Order: sequence, then C-alpha cells, then structure tokens
Amino acid sequence: MSEINVKEKLEAIVARAMDSIDRAGDLNALNDVRVSVLGKKGELTAVLKGMKDVAPEDRPKVGQMVNDARSEIENRMEQVKKSLEAAKLEQQLKEEVIDVTLPARKAEVGHRHPNTIALEEVERIFVGMGYEVVEGPEVEYDLYNFEKLNIPANHPAKDEQDTFYISKDIVLRTQTSPVQARIMEQGKLPIRMIAPGRVFRSDEVDATHSPSFHQIEGLVVDKHITFADLKGTLEQFAREMFGENTRTKFRPHHFPFTEPSAEVDVSCFKCGGKGCRFCKGSGWIEILGCGMVHPHVFEMCGIDPEEYTGFAFGVGLERIALLKYEIDDMRLLYENDYRFLKQF
Repeated sequence: MSEINVKEKLEAIVARAMDSIDRAGDLNALNDVRVSVLGKKGELTAVLKGMKDVAPEDRPKVGQMVNDARSEIENRMEQVKKSLEAAKLEQQLKEEVIDVTLPARKAEVGHRHPNTIALEEVERIFVGMGYEVVEGPEVEYDLYNFEKLNIPANHPAKDEQDTFYISKDIVLRTQTSPVQARIMEQGKLPIRMIAPGRVFRSDEVDATHSPSFHQIEGLVVDKHITFADLKGTLEQFAREMFGENTRTKFRPHHFPFTEPSAEVDVSCFKCGGKGCRFCKGSGWIEILGCGMVHPHVFEMCGIDPEEYTGFAFGVGLERIALLKYEIDDMRLLYENDYRFLKQF
C-alpha cells in the first residue's frame, strides 16, 4: 500500500466521520460514530493494522497522517459533544423550571417527648432550689438497690416476680434510690440532689404499668433537717409544677428506707378539688412518696444519724406527664405514634 493510497483513504474516512459527527442528534449517536471510527474495530484502527503492508520508508509519514486524522476527528467530536451537552442541559432546565411563586412544602419539625418536657420542668424547679442532678447505673448491685436502703434479704420486693435479676448479686435497678446510697457513701455533706433515670420492674404492660419506666428520686442530708423542710419543699414543687393554687395533703405510709413516711396528694388541678372524672370524684390526686431518711440507711452509708438528718422523695416521671397533659394511657408514651407526639 502506497503513501498516496493511504492518504486518499484517510481523507475519505475523515470526510465520512465529519459528516456523521455533524448529523449526530444526541450524545448516544455521537458515541456510535466514535466507536465506528476510533474503536477497536473502527475504520481508523483498520488503517493502523494495515501498516504492515506499507513500505518501511513510508511508515513514519503514514503514521503521522493517521495521527493527524485521529486528532482532527477527536477535536470535532469534542466540539459537538460540548454543544450537545449544553443543548441537553438547556432542555432539562426548561422542563424542570421552578415556579418560585408556588407555596413551599411545610418542613416537618420534630417535637420533644412528653417525658422529656416533664423531666426538664422538674429539673428546672429543683435546680432553682439549689439541688444538683445526679445520674447512676441502670445495672446495679443488690447491695445498693436493696441492702443499703434497709430492704432485707427476705423482703417481698426482692422476689423474682418483681425484680429482674442478672445474677445473684446484680439486678436491673427497681428505683433510682441506689444513686442516693452511692452519693451518701461518698460522705460529701451536705447533700441536695435529685436522681432521674430509667428503672425496671417485672410488671405486665397495661394503661398504668410498664416493665420499664422513669423515676426521679430526691435527697437532702444536712444538720437539723426536719419533716417541715420536706413538707415545704414538696408544697413548693407542687405549686410550680401544677399551678399556684395547688394544695397538698400528706397521708401516713410505710417505706423501708424512710421513717416516718408519707404519700403526697395534690388537689385536682382539673376541678380545683371539687371532684371530677379526672380525680375520680375525690378532689385529690396521688403524685409521690416521701419520708425522713431511716437512721439505719445513714449507718449503712457511713453517716452518723445522731448528727445528720435528711429527707427523701420519689416520683414517677410518667405519672407527672400523664397528669400534666391529661393522658389516660401510659402506653401512648412508648408507641411512637406521630399523631400523638406532634401535639407536644
């Protein structure tokens, strides 16, 4: 094959390629032209494969002509490619035009859980009284969950039907009172603290019970603390939590870790104490248990009960949320129903 024949053949290939490139209506058609001319089985590649038939002295010139033809075709293809891409983008923009006068979609905003709202309110009240917020482990030693709180080995609360045991000496805490025992054991007096957290009881799930719920325990230890201090503290808490006109009533009760002990009722904030469906006609609603710290609990934690006295109280966080927001089924707090949660 002579140099002249190769030149004529290349000119014909370039002419056909240029015509095909100019007629390509989209990027796919342009790619087909590239494959047919420059691909492994393309026309230009076939010329390169025929170099063995070219005289040795003509091969450098023929090789240069093939490279020039390739460059000319590639340059033209690149120009057309850019033009096609610009046209495609312009068409896409026309089809996807946005009418800025249309109203925007309303963004869905998350809501705080009723438990979270109630907890933050309780913490705000007690921090304002000078208390600190302390947390402790949910997996607890039997020693702190029971023994140091004056709950002996044969107490019904230690039964496996009421408590989740991990081993003989380790349980899922049934109350947040163990945090109080741990703090008292450190001996840093005086103490003013609340301990919020999740607790576990072996209860069936129903409208008022759950095997996992939240408690807030409070503890004050100092010299000359009396039941009057406890009464005044809880009255102030009730007024701030449920309204300025809220009244409290203390009823004698029994807890192993306090003596004397009491349960606290507040006047129904729905009917003002007159009696309604919400308070079951009594005019009062039970909210928490409390009492003066038992001297034996002080002794177990290394505090001299002759020198120090103190009071403790415990309230269920879910109970606060149920009362405050007039929710009649505890299960609603855990079902993650967006229709319910978005009300808060």
